[in-house]
Amino acid sequence: MTKTLNMQFIRYANMFNRVTRIRTNHCFEYNNAIVFAVPRKLVSRAIGPDNQNLKRLNQIIRRKIKIVAIPNGKEDIENFVSVITYPVKFKNIEIKDGNAIINAGSQTKAILIGRGKCRLNEMQKVLEQYFGVKKVMIR
Repeated sequence: MTKTLNMQFIRYANMFNRVTRIRTNHCFEYNNAIVFAVPRKLVSRAIGPDNQNLKRLNQIIRRKIKIVAIPNGKEDIENFVSVITYPVKFKNIEIKDGNAIINAGSQTKAILIGRGKCRLNEMQKVLEQYFGVKKVMIR
């Protein structure tokens, strides 16, 4: 699992640390939202009481913020992807030969792919970092 962070994401991670008092270097972008991944037991603390930390980060960064749990392995892939793509729902995810196949309906399929495959490419980068998936296909 190789992670690459550019300077902007390091700044976001530092801001996240200042607001929530939780250190993380798991930060990425999906669908114009900044997603922070923290250990499962710290997710509710990162969000804060009444979503206070989340709202404060939204005001500071001026972008949509999502906080998810760091996946424990390939068995967490479905939950991880569903949280990232929320409110878009899909049927299921299969992993075969290092490829991820996301089964979705026609409307959902179009949303998950995005214009010019932008969301599909973002999803492929994220799944490659966390699960070692080489290619993502949506059916």
